[in-house]
Amino acid sequence: MKIIIVRHADPDYSIDSLTEKGFIEAQFLAERLKDIKAKEYFVSPMGRARDTASFTLERVGREAVVCDWLREFSAPIKRPDGKGELRGTWDWLPNDWTQDERFFRYDKWQENDIMAEANVKKEYDWVVSELDSLLLAFGYKREGKLYRAEKPNNDTIVFFCHFGVECVLLSHLLNISPMQLWHGFCAAPSSVTVVASEERREGFAYFRTLTFGDTSHLYAKGESPAFSARFCECYKNEDERHD
Repeated sequence: MKIIIVRHADPDYSIDSLTEKGFIEAQFLAERLKDIKAKEYFVSPMGRARDTASFTLERVGREAVVCDWLREFSAPIKRPDGKGELRGTWDWLPNDWTQDERFFRYDKWQENDIMAEANVKKEYDWVVSELDSLLLAFGYKREGKLYRAEKPNNDTIVFFCHFGVECVLLSHLLNISPMQLWHGFCAAPSSVTVVASEERREGFAYFRTLTFGDTSHLYAKGESPAFSARFCECYKNEDERHD
């Protein structure tokens, strides 16, 4: 089966919706997704994800199942520098998080003192357990670090969600620390990630990423991806996003 993970288009966080550019991106995205024969669509309850999904759903004449666990990953932590809270567990400076070797381990990253104090593992486990429950309904049962293909199929499902939770889903499917995904990968607004099962031995499947953060639907229309997903390429680039 295939899982298509779509990040919401360029956001206006102040109203939990999209910018003018974001609405344009969502329309171009719909052009890309309209011919996909999806078995089912799932969407975050947050406005920016639902607004993004609305264009595709209208084009295909379908509705999406609203899933609370697809909301942006919510586990506020204390800033490593002691200056208040961070909204997202991914918003660390590389100078800080790279000093803890546990962040590079799928089975150890939650043991960092700041992560443990905020009980981030509880939120992570909830999200991935909901993912596994959904995959079980589609015929794939989690066993250890792979899936038993109880009812293997060629179905496609689509998630409209957020970057933080997208990395959590990939972390679980691929058995990778989410810190490496949050910090080492960038999924621009309206980008498309595709993960597919591979049943190389009958009855057992592992998921593999075919496409990550693809924005070719924007380039095809002469639209550049939003920079809002990134930080400044050089510190002195004053017109680019800084902390």
